[in-house]
Amino acid sequence: MARAAPAAVSVGLLFAAWELYARYGGVRPTVLPAPSRVFGQAWENREALMDNAIPTIRATLAGFACSLSAAFLLSALVDFWPSLRRALFPLLIASQTLPLVAIAPLVVLWFGFGLLPKILLVALVTFFPMMVALVEGFEATEKEIGQMLRAMGAGRWRVFWLARLPSALPYFFAISITYAVVGAIFAEYAGAAKGLGIYMLNAKNNFRPDLVLAAVGVSAALTLVLFGLTVLVQRLAMPWERAAGERGGEGRQ
Repeated sequence: MARAAPAAVSVGLLFAAWELYARYGGVRPTVLPAPSRVFGQAWENREALMDNAIPTIRATLAGFACSLSAAFLLSALVDFWPSLRRALFPLLIASQTLPLVAIAPLVVLWFGFGLLPKILLVALVTFFPMMVALVEGFEATEKEIGQMLRAMGAGRWRVFWLARLPSALPYFFAISITYAVVGAIFAEYAGAAKGLGIYMLNAKNNFRPDLVLAAVGVSAALTLVLFGLTVLVQRLAMPWERAAGERGGEGRQ
């Protein structure tokens, strides 16, 4: 609670200032609705919001899973064969220079309005950061650990599994799943039948900023939930980090 108090106070002050300005600043509700109106409309339209949130969640999780699998496989291959890095990284870097606003409509044109183009766009957004983070994590392995394992007869795969992979996990978990949520919503903007992106677009076209902000709030809540789940997975996948933190806390006491 002590850690969360400063953030809660700052968010509360922000919403209070927003509410006062929207009510007494002479701003029309069609330009800047008050938070109370946004929350009220979100509650009244909760079924529509949840109905559109489900496709966004599905695209986010499926795209992130595909991106994670591809990034892990390719980063492991690069770690085993460093020459692949010189061959592939220029192409991967070039892929990040492509503007998503131009690529998204083409992907929708090629693959239709179903789930596949959203998965591809989410993977495109999240793949390169995870790939780079994992490669850097593998390279951050302490040389003494690898030398000790090899001296004990461990092969390359054993060294990778026992030393290099655990060293890379903190680098991977530093990459937030928030990129995936943004990619999914942007893909829906480019073309979809349902989703939070389509809901925002329709609300904007109907001059309903309160519904736009309600959908933004849902996407923000979804992002926070997924981020919290990522932190939980990190704690479960890296028990040694939790144990080290507990020992550090006991030492300070």
